[in-house]
Amino acid sequence: MPANPKYLSSNWQQFAKITAGFLGGYFVTITCHLSLTFWLDHVNVMITSTFTGFILWVTLMIVAFLSKNGWKIWGIYILLGLFFSLIIYLGKMYYPITIN
Repeated sequence: MPANPKYLSSNWQQFAKITAGFLGGYFVTITCHLSLTFWLDHVNVMITSTFTGFILWVTLMIVAFLSKNGWKIWGIYILLGLFFSLIIYLGKMYYPITIN
């Protein structure tokens, strides 16, 4: 029995959801953990990011596929990435990394 057409989305929506889930989710995950490294102990954040990074990435993938509009998810992920990038920038300003 074929799928009901009212539940199918266009090819562009499918493309937007897939790319937002994989690429956008990965971008948000990486920028989130990098922003935490500038404000917290970077060794502990990098160690725990191996687990929490995967969990956050999978969660963001699921959110992308559950949404109705893939382009809105792309917009949200880009805004989140820019927000975390701003936190990274502020972290570099207040806590510059010194190499001894």
